[in-house]
Amino acid sequence: MIGRDRAIDAYRQTFGTPPTHLASAPGRVNLIGDHTDYQDGFVLPMALHLRTWIAFTPIDGDWVDAVADDLGSRVQFGFSKMRARPRAWSNYLIGVANELQKAGKTLRGWEGVIASDVPRGSGLSSSAALEIASLVAFTVGVDWDPLEMALLAQRAENEWVGMNSGIMDQLVSAAATEGTALFIDCHTNETESVALPSDTTTVVMDTSTRRGLVDSEYNERRAACERVAATLGVPSLRFATLGQLDRHAARLSPVEMRRGTHVITENERVASFRAAGGDRMMMGKLMNESHESLARDFEVSTPALDAITALARHAPGCLGARLTGAGFGGAAVALVDRAATQAFVEEVTHAFHRQTGLVPSIFATTPGPGARLEHL
Repeated sequence: MIGRDRAIDAYRQTFGTPPTHLASAPGRVNLIGDHTDYQDGFVLPMALHLRTWIAFTPIDGDWVDAVADDLGSRVQFGFSKMRARPRAWSNYLIGVANELQKAGKTLRGWEGVIASDVPRGSGLSSSAALEIASLVAFTVGVDWDPLEMALLAQRAENEWVGMNSGIMDQLVSAAATEGTALFIDCHTNETESVALPSDTTTVVMDTSTRRGLVDSEYNERRAACERVAATLGVPSLRFATLGQLDRHAARLSPVEMRRGTHVITENERVASFRAAGGDRMMMGKLMNESHESLARDFEVSTPALDAITALARHAPGCLGARLTGAGFGGAAVALVDRAATQAFVEEVTHAFHRQTGLVPSIFATTPGPGARLEHL
């Protein structure tokens, strides 16, 4: 049963009546441009058809009663006493409610049930999907600006969850257009819809390995990039060149040189991917190069991610493959000739299981829409 139906059914069982509204927001897969968003760089993600759903009914009170159906957990909190709870999923809800309140926005209380189709810890941005879906629920009847809401959600993740993420995940979840990927300039927050070649399919390859980003080295990677930018005398690595990096090599550690190299060259790859004009061979080549940079220079790949990308590149119809998201586990993505999609999925699934003993979740997807509100 998909998350939409689970959320609605669980609402009836929990509250005894049907819900009146349904909020949803998608996870995302990033085609190219990882660890660039928090350095004001370029990214090119697309929204997935996998979504987080909240079946809910607005209430007149200034409180929330929310059930996480997938976790078997329930939280109740009022808007006047919002506090983070150690390692609790409810921090995502409390965080966005607090940021809305700080921004002077009108909050609607609600009672609801949350169910998600986005696998947690897979690098497909389940957290942003929850943040954006909850913002939809909190703001029923209020003018809804995708960029404004994405920025509020980003602040909630930074300050309430402790994850120093950039804007990419929240913005694509809020603002994606069905049928196209979304180029984002993370310095200006300007976006542009980008069509993918019509004879290709995007395939997500979840390795079934998981990571917890707050506990990982993600925040250390961000800190290293900030040190490099400060040494180069630029606001962020968006404004740096390889020539500048080389000129300051004596003042940077080998690790910092590698981190800077990745971000600068990854921005170049995103720009080239955007400008490829449907040249699918070029797009695939850039994806391959991106993975090598993430593995070698940024050191966020894992044996499972390296294995699945290598196997993908030898499978039928593959044009390019790379890890997606922050790394340290989770998923990879491949651009595949549409006619070979089924053969590709079957080959990589069986080959990865034979090589690693892990059972991956591999599926073809098309660009989905951003956040939505339905009246039931």
